Amino acid sequence: MAKKSRVKRAAGALAILALGFAGILVVGAATMRSRQPIVSPLPAAELTLDGEGLAARLSSVVRQRTISTSLDSPAPAAELEALRADLAAAFPNAHRKLDLEVIGEHSLLYTWKGSDASKRPIILCAHMDVVPVEPGTEAAWTHPPFDGVVEGGFVWGRGTLDDKASLVAILAAVDVMVVDGVTPARTVLLAFGHDEEISGRSGAARIAETLAARGVHAELALDEGSAIVEGVVTDVPAPVAAIGIAEKGYVSVDLKAEVPGGHSSTPARDNALTVLARAVERLQAEPMPARIDGATEQFLAWVAPEMRFGPRVALANMWVTAPLVRTMLAISPTLGAAIRTTTAVTLFHAGVKDNVVPAVATATVNFRVLPGDTTDDVLAHVKRVTNDDRITFAPQAGSRTEPSRVSRVDVRGFELLAETVRQVFPGTVVAPSLVLGATDGRYYASVADDVYRFLPVRLRPEDITRIHGKDERIAIENLVQGVRFYRRFLAQAAGSD
Repeated sequence: MAKKSRVKRAAGALAILALGFAGILVVGAATMRSRQPIVSPLPAAELTLDGEGLAARLSSVVRQRTISTSLDSPAPAAELEALRADLAAAFPNAHRKLDLEVIGEHSLLYTWKGSDASKRPIILCAHMDVVPVEPGTEAAWTHPPFDGVVEGGFVWGRGTLDDKASLVAILAAVDVMVVDGVTPARTVLLAFGHDEEISGRSGAARIAETLAARGVHAELALDEGSAIVEGVVTDVPAPVAAIGIAEKGYVSVDLKAEVPGGHSSTPARDNALTVLARAVERLQAEPMPARIDGATEQFLAWVAPEMRFGPRVALANMWVTAPLVRTMLAISPTLGAAIRTTTAVTLFHAGVKDNVVPAVATATVNFRVLPGDTTDDVLAHVKRVTNDDRITFAPQAGSRTEPSRVSRVDVRGFELLAETVRQVFPGTVVAPSLVLGATDGRYYASVADDVYRFLPVRLRPEDITRIHGKDERIAIENLVQGVRFYRRFLAQAAGSD
């Protein structure tokens, strides 16, 4: 009887402890405070814009085939010059008021001089080049990719989302402000690169070098990047505006296996192809470690208070739930990419004939490097995991880009971005985030305190697949909202007389 009594007491104590622990978790979730800024509605004067006129301007810009294919095949000079002339005709007020310089042959740097020299400038960025359309797929598009068709409330064509809509929206906002007689208190720089899709080294990099040589150091730079996504962060009922505060690095590693070959009728146990295939499989099976920190940790902290209660409990108690959260995030390719340096085998070459055992095989593995890791860490990882003296490897020439630093969220620049999003897109949840791809923004880190990456458009999952894909398009209302966003942000961030 005494033994049974002790067991009952122990079970009761464990139950009380479990309830207490559960209570701690629940209280943690229940007491999370929203980080969303409270804003007033946009002034009525900022709500009226000519959507059809904006669509026509974007349509014209899309028709310029500024296609960057590779480092050896940049966007054609004639198309870039035609685009520049198109912008001058479409936005005459901005071109009359702002100083324009051509940098690196085709990139554009506009200077809208401010009235207060003591205030540091801000930089708004976009790029003029686009990716190609895969040969033979043009017929699958609803409208030809370079016709700039305006139909059904959309502008259709390559570059409408990436990134000519930003280009048009920024200039349209400035054009309207010039007509309204605005002179900014701080200088505004518009930096439009011409080769972002093939590295940005002749465009944005040269603009940044020019600014640095002049001693210019901006308070912030704002480039393309994440967007307002609907139906992507499924546990948040509202659209989520992900403002990129960092971007991943990049390195492509070429691997080469050399093993004696011979006739296929008398094959050895191993050949170059099988040796390399096993090494590549090991790299796929053993990725670099996952972790939740930096921009991704900030993203979760900002969206958690807006989530349904169940997921909020997990995110409010990361001190105990972090392993579970990492596992859950890793299920999604997108969210999984935000918590680790990713590994993607992209090229494989071996053999010359079906009855010849290859003596040489090569593969290329692309890594997108998480902030906190380095490209040297990646190379050390490749060496450790492949662990085969028959394999040599090296980073591709010119492919190494380190991850960006993480920009701040506790400064006025980020606060203004968040407030502007909430004003122009009411009900949207704002969160800092990690940009998984590369942008021109990385070059401006040397000439700006903070670099943010955000495209002010609303996208659903099916819209995201159109970027670099088939039937790229932008809703005219999205374009109008983009102009409102840049106009409002400039009014608040740059100030005026």
